[in-house]
Order: sequence, then C-alpha cells, then structure tokens
Amino acid sequence: EVQLVESGGGLVQAGGSLKLSCAASKFAFDNCAIGWFRQAPGKEREGVSCISRTSGSIYYADSVKGRFTISRDNTRTTVHLQMNSLKPEDTAVYYCTCVSYCGTRYYTLDDSPSWGQGTQVTVSS
Repeated sequence: EVQLVESGGGLVQAGGSLKLSCAASKFAFDNCAIGWFRQAPGKEREGVSCISRTSGSIYYADSVKGRFTISRDNTRTTVHLQMNSLKPEDTAVYYCTCVSYCGTRYYTLDDSPSWGQGTQVTVSS
C-alpha cells in the first residue's frame, strides 16, 4: 500500500531553515521515486524536488537549487527535504508523492497521483 505523510512545516523568518519529512510506507519507499511539490495560494502545484529509488537521480526546480537538499533515510523509510535560505516566495503547502520517473532534469508524475494533507511552510519577510 502506498502511504506518504508529510510533516515538519512551520513559520520561519526569511533566511531561516526548515526540514520537511515524508514518512513512507515500506512498499512506497521500496518501489517509488518520491517527489516534493508545493502549492501557494492562488497558484498551481509545482514540483520542487524528487529523488529516485536508489538516490541515483535527483531533480531540483531552478527556484530551489543550491538552497534545498532532498535525501532518503533508508532506516526510517523517510524522504527529507532540507530547506535553507528560505524566502517569502517559498511559502506554500508542501506535499510528497510517488512519481513515475525522477531524472536529473525532469520528473514525471503518476497518472493519478495521491496527495495527502501536506504541511504548511510560511516564510515571513
């Protein structure tokens, strides 16, 4: 069964850091490339980063390159998103989900992606 639960969001000042966690079921963790997405009010959901099953391929959106780091914790079946140098424009609800493909330059969503509750990230100026 594919289950992913996001956590770790909060309120932080610009320039600060947050670490998001995506707790995955063992099935999801072992079989999925996992991606982080975000949706700001009034905007479409956008891909932020993803990591392949083996961590061999990692994708970052241009807007977060050099500031965000994605990683897989095999012992906890969790995917983390370390977010540094946060900006007010990073404010959004962040979601994780399985993706069909994660390469270094692009990713592909599943035909019917499953979205959880997400975790709110608010960056104040």
